[in-house]
Amino acid sequence: MAASSDGLPTVGVRDGVPWTDVVLGSIAAVSWAMAGMAATAALGLHLLGADSAGALGPMTAAVTVLAVGGSVTPSGDVSVFGLEGAEATTAVDITPLGVSLVGAVLLAHFFLRSLRGAGAYVRGTELAARAAVLTGLFLGVVGWLAWAGHDVITFDGDVPGIGELPGNGSDEGGGGIEVPGLGEIGDIGGIGEIAGLLPDRLGDLVRAEASVGFTVDTAASLAGALFWVLGVLLVALLASRRTPLPSGWDAVHRLVRPAASALVTVLLVAVAAGAAAAAYAAAGDEHPGRIGGAALLGTPNGVWLAVPLGLFVPWDAKATGGPAELLPDPLDELLRISAGEPVTVGGLAELDGRVWLLAVACALMMLCAGVLTAVRTPRAAGVGAVAFAARCAVALGVATAVALPLLVGLTRVSADASLSVLGVDAFGAGIELHGRLGAAVALGAAWGAGAGAAGALLACVCGAAGRRVSPLVPRPTASRPGPGPYRPSVPYRPPNADTNPYLRLPPTARPRTERHRDGPPRDRPPDEPPPPGVPGGGG
Repeated sequence: MAASSDGLPTVGVRDGVPWTDVVLGSIAAVSWAMAGMAATAALGLHLLGADSAGALGPMTAAVTVLAVGGSVTPSGDVSVFGLEGAEATTAVDITPLGVSLVGAVLLAHFFLRSLRGAGAYVRGTELAARAAVLTGLFLGVVGWLAWAGHDVITFDGDVPGIGELPGNGSDEGGGGIEVPGLGEIGDIGGIGEIAGLLPDRLGDLVRAEASVGFTVDTAASLAGALFWVLGVLLVALLASRRTPLPSGWDAVHRLVRPAASALVTVLLVAVAAGAAAAAYAAAGDEHPGRIGGAALLGTPNGVWLAVPLGLFVPWDAKATGGPAELLPDPLDELLRISAGEPVTVGGLAELDGRVWLLAVACALMMLCAGVLTAVRTPRAAGVGAVAFAARCAVALGVATAVALPLLVGLTRVSADASLSVLGVDAFGAGIELHGRLGAAVALGAAWGAGAGAAGALLACVCGAAGRRVSPLVPRPTASRPGPGPYRPSVPYRPPNADTNPYLRLPPTARPRTERHRDGPPRDRPPDEPPPPGVPGGGG
């Protein structure tokens, strides 16, 4: 039987690598993840009406590849302007995190489920084999999607109903599109009005057909998918409290997993709250399908962008041309007033005081993460509340210092185009929105440490500290005060040579004084035979 680094036997460790189970489990995980992402992307695109301009299949494949870190290159047919080559390029860098989150949750669920049958510990070779096989299958599917994800989309300016889009001036109520929790998007005017204000050739384009093609960059998509799948598996292993790890990784159970699982829990709850708000808004809107499609594809984008912003991470933003008019209020007004200045909660609150509610919500979210960390962190007997709070503060501070820059990187937006198909400021249109990573690291460490300490003290006062410790964490006992080698307990009865043959000495080493059942010990003469029951004696 193998033993761990602390001398404990590794009970329940499976010998060898069960290759059949590894392959079948990897196929199930990849299949469910890809099916979930494809269904989410297809439904979102359909609700947005994208399938009316092009084939839904290639667009679904392209969006799925984008969701796993792939790269899609669009290009426009703008020969009506006489533009060729680099003058007619378009660049878009945005990840549909709604599709990504569905795939990550399904992939992590089936991967972790396959490990739970390994026993109390899983061998490192089996863990590596499962990760390698799953990654290989995942990259194979992404490569096939990259081959399928190319098409040409045609926009027709004379298609009936374009003039009825919300926010183009045709709605009876005027105004723009209302985005839940963000406010009203600016009115960009009707299509006919824009065509009348543009030069002749731009007006002709609005009324004519324009073709925009897109292709998936296979090499870049495979590289991005590799980092995506490895990141998902790593986060899943660090955040799952009931999945076995290799022998000697007990510190991960005690220190890393409580904080990581707490952060993942509150971030998923925040996304669920955003989705509920979108569903409520869609129920009373004239175009519920568009809100539903946008929520399916981009709810995590908005929520996880708001979390760093609410924790005072500054964002650098720049918008020119038509996209500047499509930003939510008061962000569009802030960019017009303070061009080149960073976007902060304070700056937005000067235009709309309700923005401070975002900071309050994010602070409460971090406090909940601190309480969950304390509840899931083991607390040994005799450890004071201050020492326990310091331990939780360090764990959650490190975890948040890593998680907050990750959210900033995932939610960055970059769009730059030399052509707007709808004719809005056709040249030099673009939008840039990205947070500052250095500030995210520092603020993440500060918020995590403060929330971890406050949550731990609150849990200690309520008596909930250490109440939800994972069953895989070694718990202190009376005979085993802490992690370390096994210490035998005191025997429950004294040894007795008359009843335990292993305690009897051989005849040549037996002393002259012996213990008899019928009385006290006495000296036996050399010529007296030994008593019955003793080796060499009678009876």
